Amino acid sequence: MPELPEVEVVRSGIEPAVTGAVVSAVEVFEERSLRRHDRSAGPFADLLEGQRALAAVRRGKFLWLPLESGRALVIHLGMSGQVLLRTPGPDVDRLLRIRLHLEHPVHGELWLNFVDQRVFGSMAVDLMAPTSDGLPAGFQGSAAGEWETLVPSQVAHIARDPLDPAFSSEAFFRALARKNTGIKRALLDQRLISGIGNIYADEALFDARIHFDQPAASLSAAKARTLLASVRGILHRALAEGGTSFDAQYVNVNGESGYFSHSLTAYGQHGKPCVRCGTTMVRAQFMNRSSHFCPRCQRLRPL
Repeated sequence: MPELPEVEVVRSGIEPAVTGAVVSAVEVFEERSLRRHDRSAGPFADLLEGQRALAAVRRGKFLWLPLESGRALVIHLGMSGQVLLRTPGPDVDRLLRIRLHLEHPVHGELWLNFVDQRVFGSMAVDLMAPTSDGLPAGFQGSAAGEWETLVPSQVAHIARDPLDPAFSSEAFFRALARKNTGIKRALLDQRLISGIGNIYADEALFDARIHFDQPAASLSAAKARTLLASVRGILHRALAEGGTSFDAQYVNVNGESGYFSHSLTAYGQHGKPCVRCGTTMVRAQFMNRSSHFCPRCQRLRPL
């Protein structure tokens, strides 16, 4: 599933093309891709056509385009969603679910194609509300405007992510200290900290030498700070390498794959020697998925 780096690669890729562009037409080829759109607010296409996009904003794994109407186009990639920029012409994208026709004052006519193999992703036009702290709602690049302190209702319950300038490290540490669940479960809780999925949780825990099932509340203050530093370091490195791509499902807006998969030290490394100590990496069942770790470097510590 795309995590923070993959979604940020998409956000930064579409930002120049969508900022200031007007949606001239909308084509919906798969109604299931509108599952999160509230039809009582109006038809999806009617709420978009004629609207100018003001920016591209991200919080965690959610991406949205603020609109002149005061609403936002919310995009969630789900398990296999892709947002691809195309020049008008013959269809080249298989599994196309939604297409937005854009008219940009500089770049001219563009297509924004939403492609999704498993149809777990979605687009929706959503109402916006002020952020609870009055700070910008998410990471937005260089754009700014009255919309920046507004967040879509579908995203309001999602915590800030660790690369968000408004993310509070101290609030995160206090919340961890109250969590008796395993630390990986806490990292995957998007209400506590957003943007982290299975891959980057495994990588950060390996980097910080913490067992995935170590109770969050048992971490010392120093260890919690080490973990947050590891999370940020891993996310920054993944961003620099264009995200993690294992197959053609994870691509940027031009259809190109990221290459952080070549830098993974824990996720998917079971059966290989640990890069630190040489012990064979193992895989364990975790929440209907897997955790990858070194049994020597990441021992479960007694309480």
